[in-house]
Amino acid sequence: MTSAEPQKARHTERLLELPGGLFLMGTEDEVGYPADGEGPVREVELSPFRIAATTVTNEQFAAFVDATGHVTEAEHFDFSFVFEGFLADDLLALSPRVPGTPWWRGVRGATWRHPEGPGSCVDAILDHPVVHVSWNDAQAYCAWSGTRLPTEAEWEYAARGGLEQKRYPWGDDLAPDGRPTCNIWRGTFPTHNTAADGYRSTAPADAFAPNGYGLHNTVGNVWEWCADHFSPDFHRTGPRADPTGPPDGPSRVMRGGSHMCHASYCNRYRVAARSSNTPDSSAGNIGFRVAATL
Repeated sequence: MTSAEPQKARHTERLLELPGGLFLMGTEDEVGYPADGEGPVREVELSPFRIAATTVTNEQFAAFVDATGHVTEAEHFDFSFVFEGFLADDLLALSPRVPGTPWWRGVRGATWRHPEGPGSCVDAILDHPVVHVSWNDAQAYCAWSGTRLPTEAEWEYAARGGLEQKRYPWGDDLAPDGRPTCNIWRGTFPTHNTAADGYRSTAPADAFAPNGYGLHNTVGNVWEWCADHFSPDFHRTGPRADPTGPPDGPSRVMRGGSHMCHASYCNRYRVAARSSNTPDSSAGNIGFRVAATL
């Protein structure tokens, strides 16, 4: 057995087994974004598969980098995107705003090791999701660990946790009994985050109670890359059995929303919400979880 094979075995044995079958994918929720292709609601059938209970953590990604020497695209570009509220004054002055979303800054030296730019590090947050990783970086991690990214349909099925057509993994109420159930922006976006859920930025990957299938943080915390190319309408006429999205396209699907999401700006911390980005993109609120075929 090669040195890589034990690592693959250790990683895949931690994955949850899900039975698959028929489920209702998508939504026509009044608070949704039809232009994103959230609907129509359709019946989809999935084969059994396995998926991680959490997103890949800084500690797990560090093990991958130590074993392979992988250099992320943010490190190649010496550039990634960070929320301006996390930056020291000297970095703010050097980091240009992103047109249209001025709370994002392009920061030299922002990487998975330095999530808030030079001077920051992950030593105290090894159990948090790795960020500043592109879709291509996630693919490299999967190749090393003997896993793959979930398809968008697998992701949504797993994120729902067995509930049918609910807005969140636990039901329709964002805060049942007044309890925070996920890590999102609370307060006034983008000027004041009360951190009422306990976290100003990312939370540990296993924070908050798991859903009915045992998955943590399928909404909020970090956006999660999926395997599929993104399209707002391919699914209307595409396959209903083990769908994998369109055959090509410039961007890849992201699901789940992040700690930056707020109802006034990006109400995408819902299990049917969708977004996308180019496969070489990275930011301080994008991570991934892995899956595997049974």
